Amino acid sequence: MKAFLILEDKTVLEGISIGSAREVISEIVFNTSMTGYLEVLTDPSYAGQAVVMTYPLIGNYGVTPDMESAKPWADGYIVRELSRMPSNFRCKGTIQDFLQQHDIPGVAGIDTRALTKILREKGTMNGMITTNENYDLEEIIPKLKAYTTGNVVDKVTCTNISILKGKKKRVALLDLGAKKNIAKSLQDRGCEVAVYPAHTSAEEILSAQPDGIMLSNGPGDPKECQAIIQEIKKLYASDTPIFAICLGHQLMALANGADTHKMKYGHRGGNHPVKDLETGRVYISSQNHGYVVDTKSLDPAIAVPAFVNVNDGTNEGLKYAGKNIFTVQFHPEACPGPQDSGYLFDRFINMMGGN
Repeated sequence: MKAFLILEDKTVLEGISIGSAREVISEIVFNTSMTGYLEVLTDPSYAGQAVVMTYPLIGNYGVTPDMESAKPWADGYIVRELSRMPSNFRCKGTIQDFLQQHDIPGVAGIDTRALTKILREKGTMNGMITTNENYDLEEIIPKLKAYTTGNVVDKVTCTNISILKGKKKRVALLDLGAKKNIAKSLQDRGCEVAVYPAHTSAEEILSAQPDGIMLSNGPGDPKECQAIIQEIKKLYASDTPIFAICLGHQLMALANGADTHKMKYGHRGGNHPVKDLETGRVYISSQNHGYVVDTKSLDPAIAVPAFVNVNDGTNEGLKYAGKNIFTVQFHPEACPGPQDSGYLFDRFINMMGGN
């Protein structure tokens, strides 16, 4: 069956339908990872977005037990070539079947590198995936321009508090769309992790007297999370050590008077170099974000840049003055991606008085 990707600039790309045949409008973003496609599909930060994989062959090791949440969150999937005969000793099925099972539409057979060039030159755009060969551009384009991801944090956060057992430090993890390997990275270091829904009050979290608080990654525009920002202000005012990743990093900055803005096409992939401004060392990081903290809006008496992106100079982390708080824009838990920055979890445990 034919499938079409229609962008809001009226670009139309034709390919073959994979997964569900339903029609979807979404924000179209690209990811430069060569492996880890299952982690990408199941990363809650992709809620409200359809993902273009720049690597030309996807699905060659099939579906493996590497999911970052209980279900995939991407709205759609766009690839150059989809492997129909995966080979891996852990393989439990094909990506084609996985997409169909979870009702995710996709397109294969598209020149994804050409598509990525369009998104880099013109910026991230909304688009439609459809199997309707009689589509009407004049009818579709206004719908594409009107689409917004909205407050997708409410869509992806957990609904109940859950506890991951551990014998050492007790960490409260605010689930803004957390990848499961964040909690696992803490649990592997002996921590007990209590996972809280995104709209849990600061008073409830602090009443449990955690040794530290973790603010997770998540999807969407951080400025949509005004109620959560108010609770983070209260967490900041406490003396509890805090470590924040990705969306959590942006929300902590907004809670302290800084500003954020949307990037032209964002950072998504497992190969982004970030520089530690204190040591000068460069790490290769896994990233997935379309918004960034504006360092010009920072009050240096509150926070100073701690990491910077080597490619474009954007902010990748903050250190808060007089507080046991540090935040990063990238993913130290990787998955998919390198494990260069996993030491940041150790730094967090040291902040809590652990070893």
